[in-house]
Amino acid sequence: MTTEIRVPQLPESIADAVIVAWHKQPGDPIRRDENLADLETDKVVLEVPAPTNGVMREISAPAGTTVTSGQLLAIIDAGSASVAASAPQAARTAAPSPAAVAAPAAAKADDGRLSPSVRRLVEENRLDPTAIAGSGRDGRVTKSDVVEFLDKRKSVPAVSAAASDRAASPAPVRVAPVKEAPGAAAAPGAVRAEKRVAMTRLRQRIAARMVEAQATQALLTSFNEVDLTAVQDLRARYKDNFEKTHGAKLGFMSFFVKASIEALKRFAIVNASVDGNEIVYHEYYDIGVAVSTERGLMVPIVRDADKKSFAEIEREIAGYAARAREGSMALEDLTGGTFTLTNGGVFGSLMSTPIVNAPQSAILGMHKIQERPMVVRGEILARPMMYLALTYDHRIIDGRDAVQFLVAVKDYLEDPGRMLLQI
Repeated sequence: MTTEIRVPQLPESIADAVIVAWHKQPGDPIRRDENLADLETDKVVLEVPAPTNGVMREISAPAGTTVTSGQLLAIIDAGSASVAASAPQAARTAAPSPAAVAAPAAAKADDGRLSPSVRRLVEENRLDPTAIAGSGRDGRVTKSDVVEFLDKRKSVPAVSAAASDRAASPAPVRVAPVKEAPGAAAAPGAVRAEKRVAMTRLRQRIAARMVEAQATQALLTSFNEVDLTAVQDLRARYKDNFEKTHGAKLGFMSFFVKASIEALKRFAIVNASVDGNEIVYHEYYDIGVAVSTERGLMVPIVRDADKKSFAEIEREIAGYAARAREGSMALEDLTGGTFTLTNGGVFGSLMSTPIVNAPQSAILGMHKIQERPMVVRGEILARPMMYLALTYDHRIIDGRDAVQFLVAVKDYLEDPGRMLLQI
């Protein structure tokens, strides 16, 4: 008995997807609910689970193919071990590829406990996941565990490393000769090459949205700086008790989310958006928090953030960050949002001008905390300072509102008690 594997129903806002990778090849055994392939949309990566046990018979759409909802992807011979025994002779006698060997090994070892990105990394590098020490919850292997494991193997000969790099390459690489400038002479034996790698769907989507925002909005950025002494003192005083009580670390992001919400309540236009010739005032606070991943920037949404505690916000952000980096973010986690925060400071950025996440009208950029000499009550003291940047759509947000919004955020962070008292 054969079973057709088709593209699952894609969300209404997504027209098609690209097959990133197949985790099974013809002749490979398949277990029910095992991930067969990864489909990349312009927002998330979707898994294609096996509906039954069996053996992969054929693949109708190879990796790199653009597919739509309901399109045929593959055919499997459904059944158990008896079906595997009746597979074509070539499939039974042919030696399995190293990638196929790695895939059953990963499936046997993790029993569904590896995330899609970790499983992909294990299979691409032909690793045995049972040999990797897991640092995640309940001993699960995380992506950082795999990367650390690979780093420890760098002592192998360079030729082998180069071969592994080629095997793990995400897209075909084309090497082209480089024209020398007039009068220039290449050094003897020098190799000058170019590498071309196709953009992922997510990267294409990010690029399109950035260009769209620049082309359709009148973007302007205002700056201010905030003294984080009070926030740092609070964190140092309560972080241990906070983590014991709530099971979450007390970071900076919850303070910025809360301060932004209080400022948005005072300056509702910053939480609004443009729809044609109308201004839509949102009377709720769905705060986007930008998360950087290997695939690109994602902005999961903390919904009704004004109704959540510091602990709930910290747990939700941490959960989103983990799922984003593992490639298991759901589409509904990324849709909507009325205002966004982005923290370039984690990468060392001292100052930048973030781009608005359309159709929102403003975004708050956080930056590196750096001690600087400041005049405090007539004395020059070293204080932990951060530059803040608010990029906003000048079509509906006047400079006065933008500047006063930034000042309000600054005031709430420099005196966090005001957030609790809502004054």
